[in-house]
Amino acid sequence: QVQLVESGGGLAQPGGSLRLSCATSGSIFRLYTMGWYRQAPGKQRELVARITSGGISNYVDSVKGRFTISRDNAKNTVYLQMNSLRPEDTAVYYCNAFIVVGIDYWGQGTQVTVSS
Repeated sequence: QVQLVESGGGLAQPGGSLRLSCATSGSIFRLYTMGWYRQAPGKQRELVARITSGGISNYVDSVKGRFTISRDNAKNTVYLQMNSLRPEDTAVYYCNAFIVVGIDYWGQGTQVTVSS
């Protein structure tokens, strides 16, 4: 069983920044593909960013150039640096650990609200 705990959400003004963290249990964190997803009210959950065990990252188009995903294997933690935040970034953000097809784990989610 892998446990994920997100932190760092909150309220930000448009144009502001937040940094999300996801602390993960397990001795083979370095092998997981880690992802950040978000779900806004009335919308489906969407992939925001993902980083492989080899450090290759990809992003949904709407956050490219504004968000950066990174990982620290020594701390079993993945981060999402969010800059130039927009109201449409408001959502619950979830951390995901992908092990193999059919086996993945989710955190409990952290609320991000972008509003003036």
